[in-house]
This record gives sequence, C-alpha cells and structure tokens, in this order.
Amino acid sequence: MSGPDAFDPGGLLRAAGVTGWLHAADIDTGAQVGFGAHAAVPIASVFKLPLLVAFVRQADAGLLVPAERVAVPAAERVFGPTGISAMLDDVTVTLRDLCYLMIAVSDNTAADVLLARVGIDAVNAMLDDLGLTATRVLHDCRETAALLDTDGGEWPVTDPGVIAGLRVLDPASTNRSTPAELTRLLAMVWRDEAASAESCAFVRRLLGLQVWPHRLSSGFPYDDVSVSGKTGTLPTLRAEAGVVEYPDGGRYAVAVFTRSHATALNQPRADAVIGTAARMAIDHLRTHGGQRGGRW
Repeated sequence: MSGPDAFDPGGLLRAAGVTGWLHAADIDTGAQVGFGAHAAVPIASVFKLPLLVAFVRQADAGLLVPAERVAVPAAERVFGPTGISAMLDDVTVTLRDLCYLMIAVSDNTAADVLLARVGIDAVNAMLDDLGLTATRVLHDCRETAALLDTDGGEWPVTDPGVIAGLRVLDPASTNRSTPAELTRLLAMVWRDEAASAESCAFVRRLLGLQVWPHRLSSGFPYDDVSVSGKTGTLPTLRAEAGVVEYPDGGRYAVAVFTRSHATALNQPRADAVIGTAARMAIDHLRTHGGQRGGRW
C-alpha cells in the first residue's frame, strides 16, 4: 500500500529512540500490515510461545501428562528475577503450572524444565510442521544466559561495543523468528489450528494472564479491549507478540520488536512504543483494511 493511507511507523519508532520491526494481521480476514515484518530477529523470551505450543501438542498426542508433578531442585535454578528462578527452596509443581509460570511471569527455570521435557528438536519439528521455517529454537534459557555472560561480562551489559558483539542479539546465533511468523503462530492458536481446541484455549488463557502491562497492553488502556501476549527482553532489545481483541469481535495478532539506540537497562520509551506502534497498526487495519491475500 502506498499514498496517504500507507502504514509507516518509522517516525514513531525514531522518536522513541529505537529501530523496529512489526507485523499485525486480522486473524479472521487475513488483512495485514508490516514494517520489516519478514526480517529475522532474536526473540529472547518470546521463544516460550512456540515452546508452549509444542508442549500442548505433545499433550494432545499423549506424549506427556500436563498434571504430572515434577521436582525442581534449588540447585538447578536458572538465572532470572521471577517465578521459581527467584525462589530459594526446592519446588514440586505440575507441568501445566510450569507453563503458567513460564508465560505469566516469564520464569526461565520453568521454561528450561519444560524444554528439557519437550525437546528442542521436537519444538523445531513442530515449527516445520506449521510452516514456520524462519523460526528456530537453538538454546534454552541457561545456555542463553551463558552466552550473555561469556560475551558481555558483568551484568548489566551497557557498553555499546560489547553489545554489538553479543551473540544473543544475532539472529543467526540465537533463538529467532520474524514478526510475521509469530503472528501466524498466534493466529493459528486463536483459530484452534495449532493444536486441539482445548489445548489452544489453554494457550490463550495463559497468554491472557501475562502480568506485564508496560508494552503491548499500554497501547490499549480500555476495559473492553483484551490483550494477551508474551514479552522478550535482552540488552537493547524489547519485544512483545500477542493478540488484541475488541468488543465488536475484531481480533488482531501483532508482534513488535525494537532495538534501542541507548544501552541503559531501563528503557521506558522503548517499552511504551511497542504498545503505541501496535495500536497504530491495528487502527490502520480497522480503518483501511491493510493488504489482503489470504493467510500470510
């Protein structure tokens, strides 16, 4: 699309001090808009979304029991500020409650326990099966943290020269996807195509329980608009992929990734522009319709 109705969030992103990539799509009509939508990006904790889908598909196939209780020893905790990662003692919890912790508070320990059970190869095979061939999971959270420690040294990593060499920010070397593939995966979940209807409902419920309001949700401060999503964060990287649902039945999958020019750990403008850019994209779809061409 070109002309006065073209979708271009470039000025908005520049004003926030970030470079960005975005894709948004109407889940039911296939209308879509994008800005670097097919570029490979490091996905940080957004990798927990395809992991969750792989988990529920294995549950559908009878390969695991979501209510199984597992022990998570304190000595096996993975670095992180939330969930089991921040606890001091041994924990016993069900697999499905690990899924909740992994999504709602982005618990790294929960994610690694689940990834060990599901298997990285199984996650990537699922992605191939769904046609999401640009999305790859290469590392668990422990391995990602080790790469960050090796390349970055002392936390927080704020030196621009050091950040430029971080492998966790290189899509070729880390967990990766594209904004367009992430919205395709979300759309399949919302249309009950990624797994059984019951399992897709479980995934939707957990994404709706995410606690962070400062990114995607910040663009939709309305009681009658529902926002579900999964965030991702690394040095200079802020991201979220999710679904926004309106009271008139409109539902939109959106993924926004940003890299900030500043290197500070606290990046409120980079957080907020994710919601603002998503709102801009969805407003465009609701007003102009975007490009059409079936499922993207």
